[in-house]
Amino acid sequence: MAAFLLGAVLLIIQPQIVPSRPAINSNAETSQSVQRELLKKTSQKSDFKENIHSNGSCQQLPQTIIIGVRKGGTRALLEMLSLHPDIAAAESEVHFFDWEDHYRNGLQWYINQMPFSYPHQITVEKTPAYFTSPKVPERVYNTNQSMRLLLILRDPSERVLSDYTQVFYNHMQKHKPYPSIEQFLIKNGELNVDYKAINRSLYYIHMQNWLKYFPLDHIHIVDGDKLIKDPFPEIEKVERFLKLSPQINASNFYFNKTKGFYCLRDSGRERCLHESKGRAHPQVDPRLLEKLQEYFHEPNKKFFELVGRKFDWH
Repeated sequence: MAAFLLGAVLLIIQPQIVPSRPAINSNAETSQSVQRELLKKTSQKSDFKENIHSNGSCQQLPQTIIIGVRKGGTRALLEMLSLHPDIAAAESEVHFFDWEDHYRNGLQWYINQMPFSYPHQITVEKTPAYFTSPKVPERVYNTNQSMRLLLILRDPSERVLSDYTQVFYNHMQKHKPYPSIEQFLIKNGELNVDYKAINRSLYYIHMQNWLKYFPLDHIHIVDGDKLIKDPFPEIEKVERFLKLSPQINASNFYFNKTKGFYCLRDSGRERCLHESKGRAHPQVDPRLLEKLQEYFHEPNKKFFELVGRKFDWH
């Protein structure tokens, strides 16, 4: 607890290196008292009051954050993880650490965005933009050095196509025209490496930034491609990483042939992700797709070496 409390003090003094300990549900009961001390030191309001429910639950800082990646499957991961009774998940993306207007509001505002949870539960929030935002790792570290981080990744080329598809449909819903994907991917006859969607898929660059502040054993990488094809084994790994009791099982998942992806079954109730998930990607010239895959070959190799693990990407 002393190490965790020291992490809170780092918000107002020069950072120091201290031993870190995973924030897991076995010591979640102590997190509320740590939180009180942290807020006393960081809150700009002297009249701070905790949001405590009459049933004993309260709003608290997350012990786990799904940090990304955009279009990697973060929503699916959060929904699947929410099947566990010891998980309390924030419903919407908070953008506390990457949006300046939100960050200036302070930790009290951040806590107010969290769900009410019991002492034995782990509070989780997900904001996919965190992974690629350069300033976020240090801010998360200064808030809680023991944070457990979940990162879900997909084949970089497929992620680029999904990135474009999301923006394309957002424009279509507003009846606004949007250029073809070729217009983004090609510039002066060459692959446009300045396209933001491509930059987001350069995983090793962003991972290096996170590893400046968090050891690799505090970051669990979920294989987004495997999560789509067979979710249960990937969720089992997440349970073990968070030191949760094994509560989620294979019967919680069923393949919906109409939608073309796995849906969830919880206490007899079935639910699927929003219809915006699983959209078909635009048709891309095979030669252009091959050029995109070739571009990611070396960056992927660097990422594999960085994390000591390989993924089945083109």
